[in-house]
Amino acid sequence: MATETHSDAAAASAPGMPQLDFSTFGNQIFWLLVALAAIYFVLSRMALPRIASVLSERQGTITNDIAAAEDLKAKALQAEAAYDKALADARMEAQRIIAAAKADIQSDLDAAIARADAQIAEKSAESEKAIAGIRESAMENVKIVARDTAKEIVSALGGKPDAKTVNAAVDSRLKG
Repeated sequence: MATETHSDAAAASAPGMPQLDFSTFGNQIFWLLVALAAIYFVLSRMALPRIASVLSERQGTITNDIAAAEDLKAKALQAEAAYDKALADARMEAQRIIAAAKADIQSDLDAAIARADAQIAEKSAESEKAIAGIRESAMENVKIVARDTAKEIVSALGGKPDAKTVNAAVDSRLKG
C-alpha cells in the first residue's frame, strides 16, 4: 500500500497537462514560432505560387473563353443578319416568280378567252345564217302551203283557181 500512496502523491504533485506548465512556456513559444515560420516558408515558396499560377491560368482561360464567346456571338449575329437577308431575298424572288406566273397565266387566259370569243362569234354567225335560212325556207313553205290551201278552198267553193290571182292574193296577205 505504500507504493500506491507514493504514486498517488507523485500524481498529485505533478503539474497536470504539460502544455499548461508555465515552466515550459518559453520552449513552447520558440517551437511554435519555428513551426509557423516553416509553414509560412512552405506555403509562400511552394503552395501559394502553385495556387496563384492555377488562379491566373483559370483567369486567362475565363478571359479567353469570354472573348471567344463574344466572337461567336458576333459571328452568330452576322449569320443571323445574312440569314434574314437571304430570307428576304428569297421572299422577294418568290413574289417575283408568283407575279410572273400570274402574268403568264393571265396572258394564257386572255388568249384562251379571245379564241373562245372568236369561236363563239363564228358559231353565232353560222347560227344567224342558219336561222335566216330557216326563216326564208319557212316563209317559202308558208307561201306554198297558203297557195295550195287557197287553191283547194277556191276549188271546194266551186270555182276555178287561177294561179296568178291566188299568188297575188297570198302575197298581198303575207305582206300585211
